[in-house]
Amino acid sequence: MTDNSEMNKKIFAKNFNYYLAINNKTQADIVSDLKITASTVSDWANAKKYPRVDKMQMLADYFGILKSDLTEEHATSKLTDDVELQEYLEELKNRSEMRMLFSLAKGATKEDVEKAVRIIEALQKDE
Repeated sequence: MTDNSEMNKKIFAKNFNYYLAINNKTQADIVSDLKITASTVSDWANAKKYPRVDKMQMLADYFGILKSDLTEEHATSKLTDDVELQEYLEELKNRSEMRMLFSLAKGATKEDVEKAVRIIEALQKDE
């Protein structure tokens, strides 16, 4: 295999794992929801295989993104920020008043979510 092919697998795996995380999905969810074998999903997540075009489109549709979001390299800082965002969302997800954030968090930065939390908390204090 060419270095380019290996690089493409790594870029896809990084993006695939990122979209799993920000959508609060697991590899098992992909297996169940999209009827793809667990070994295939694992191979994608671990940069062992690259999906066929039809599977790539299926994943893009599933996450509500473009195929290019899965195949193109993105700024590392964005991915780092989003790991922090995922950790922050994990802390919030059990707070009922914060549940509406999960529909808004897609594509948001950690700062965006923190701002929304401050607004919601301020509104609750006014009640």
